[in-house]
Amino acid sequence: MRILGIDYGEARVGVSITDELNITVQGLETIQRNNSDKNVLKRLDEILEKYDIDTIVVGLPLNLNGTKSQRTEITEKFIHKLKCKYNKLKIDTMDERLTTVEAQKTMNLLNVNKSKKKEIVDTIAAVYILEAYLKRNNIQK
Repeated sequence: MRILGIDYGEARVGVSITDELNITVQGLETIQRNNSDKNVLKRLDEILEKYDIDTIVVGLPLNLNGTKSQRTEITEKFIHKLKCKYNKLKIDTMDERLTTVEAQKTMNLLNVNKSKKKEIVDTIAAVYILEAYLKRNNIQK
């Protein structure tokens, strides 16, 4: 069984996935929201059909001091949609503070082309979210 990681953003949603043994995490793709969760849920249906997933982890965008923001509330509404639609799967959250900053640093270190950064930053952030989740839950060795 695999675990899916999600970095839910206003414009784009980054998606990452573990290998079958939950040892490694790789970026899967970035989904364009186009102002609608329907696009995201449709694509997630396709991903869930292709991979044997038992858990979805969504990054929770808290303020630096740990309090909730307006973005947190929007993300929690999306999580509620996931729980309703995929009620047989475990839906969990992971603090995603600074994951986008870390993703930006990684891309800078790798000299990623400026135009490419926008396309992959959310996917890289989803990788960091899922890696942190595996470590927090002692899943990753």
